[in-house]
Amino acid sequence: MKVVAFSGSARKDGNTAILVNAVFKELRKAKIGTELVQLAGKKVPGCIACGKCFEKKDRQCAIKGDIVNECIEKMLEADGIILASPTYFADISANMKALIERAGFVSRANGDMFRRKVGASVVAVRRGGAIHAFDSLNHFFFIGQMVVPGSSYWNVGIGLAPGDVKHDDEGIATMKTLGQNMAWLLKKING
Repeated sequence: MKVVAFSGSARKDGNTAILVNAVFKELRKAKIGTELVQLAGKKVPGCIACGKCFEKKDRQCAIKGDIVNECIEKMLEADGIILASPTYFADISANMKALIERAGFVSRANGDMFRRKVGASVVAVRRGGAIHAFDSLNHFFFIGQMVVPGSSYWNVGIGLAPGDVKHDDEGIATMKTLGQNMAWLLKKING
């Protein structure tokens, strides 16, 4: 089994990646493979509403030359998907939103191709807006008929400067519980 995570942070290896790695630590303990894809430094344009994914039904976005089709392929191959984002103006980052738009439409166009995969959201925040960002990420899973595990609190870690989330004991504990629950659910679903 494998879980792929996508970090929408503009900072490579920042707080968002640190939180994902806290989840990954638990998944690895359960012998589940992990991969982190960081969108930092990548240009990810949003959906252009061309409708080609519904015409072609080839499991790909018609926009070429960026990372999105590679991300979609990784999502298809994985048993679980984590979407992670910092909180920008009480919502997710633009790159994460673009990935959700394009991968989401391709999935819908191809019979909800991520259906019954396990999905989890992870949010890094300085202060406010985290719950809205968490909700935005979860819409991808729910509209795609995916299964979402819970944790001991919302999957949020607090920090501003890179590395600050390491000092958020409750946030790290929440990620640990999320990783354990995700591992348990993946094993139940995949027998």
